[in-house]
Amino acid sequence: MASIKPSVPKGTRDFSPAEMAKRNFIFDTIKSVFRKYGYQQIETPSMENLSTLTGKYGDEGDKLIFKILNSGDYLAKADEQALAARNSNAAVSSISEKALRYDLTVPFARYVVQHQNEITFPFKRFQVQPVWRADRPQKGRYREFYQCDADVVGSPSLLNEAEFILIYNEALSKLGLTDFTIKINNRKILSGIAQVIDKHDSIIDLTVAIDKLDKIGLDGVTKELLERGFTEADIEKIKPIILLEGTNEEKLESLRKALASSEIGLLGCDEIEKVFAYIAACKPLNAKLELDITLARGLNYYTGAIFEVKANGVAIGSIGGRYDDLTGMFGLKGLTGAGISFGADRIYDVMEELNLFPASTHQSTQVLICCFDADGETFALPLLQLFRDHELNAELYPAGAKIKKQMDYANSKQIPFVVIIGSEEIQTGLLSLKNMLTGEQEKLTAAAVLEKLG
Repeated sequence: MASIKPSVPKGTRDFSPAEMAKRNFIFDTIKSVFRKYGYQQIETPSMENLSTLTGKYGDEGDKLIFKILNSGDYLAKADEQALAARNSNAAVSSISEKALRYDLTVPFARYVVQHQNEITFPFKRFQVQPVWRADRPQKGRYREFYQCDADVVGSPSLLNEAEFILIYNEALSKLGLTDFTIKINNRKILSGIAQVIDKHDSIIDLTVAIDKLDKIGLDGVTKELLERGFTEADIEKIKPIILLEGTNEEKLESLRKALASSEIGLLGCDEIEKVFAYIAACKPLNAKLELDITLARGLNYYTGAIFEVKANGVAIGSIGGRYDDLTGMFGLKGLTGAGISFGADRIYDVMEELNLFPASTHQSTQVLICCFDADGETFALPLLQLFRDHELNAELYPAGAKIKKQMDYANSKQIPFVVIIGSEEIQTGLLSLKNMLTGEQEKLTAAAVLEKLG
């Protein structure tokens, strides 16, 4: 029988110890900031009932849900007509009752409705878990990837939006990013722009086009709007809005003039202004905070504020915004919410490119004990336990290998210190401690080693 070459499914990947150390550095940093702002962690199952997920992401999204075949003889209860017609869409519900989660938002909505009597509102939760999408794998796009979400439901206060900006600012600063921009817009302002040119029903067409301004320029946006049924007069009216320049305050002033006839547009300006006032009352940001009218990510979903973060001019998959009626899909009406998501994979790539990971992320073991023989190993065991009892990450290399091999092991794992035990160390009780970075070696008691490394 031919041996099978090991592989992972397309669109998935293994993570080495070094990669996991860096990923955990990102996750732990983001989690610590979430907790600081009062967010509590939940987890939901990797699989949900297929009925929970279906119909929540649109037709295209539904196609990307990974279905799980029913246990046992899944064809026993299959829809015979659908099978005979080779209609997989019709047959799937009879052979699959569960699916891998597509995102963290719908499971969160399900969780809130299911546990509404146990939850204190406003409910601030964060979740860091993998999701799965049956997408076509390509560079930067995987079928399995992690999402880092924080949401608050049950509070219409704009303080939540301001705190999300502070969370972005603090988490990304702690990760070492210095050159990043937090962009903010408001769905109500975009609705106001559509209103002043009497194109209420074309807001999606309008925003899809202006969202491409940085990629295709004003001429490209104009061409696309004309193709979508907008007139030259419409474009002349909105051109000054699209090309807003100046400080955030100057942009808001220009918007108020341009949207003077739109009640909803002015309300959007008021909301942005309130968020800026909250931020000003807190602390100066490391990030640049920019009102960007062309920002229209997730417009079908968001009803108020919209966020996106860019680092070095590149979107890093960190988005968010205000949404109404998140839980309405499961029968609990009227709960407003807001949320943000960190794009951990893109943040990883940016940090790797800029060499921002601390050297300490590579280290797991702080000290390695090396022995010449079995007597040394016996002497080392209580010492090993002593180190671990004092919260030092310590290893003992099994006796029998040459000291050079043990030293090579320490170097390959970037272990900064080595304790060497031979007959002299056993007799005197003084340990030989070697600094693997400088090569310096000294004789110390176990207590002195603990003090030096602790």
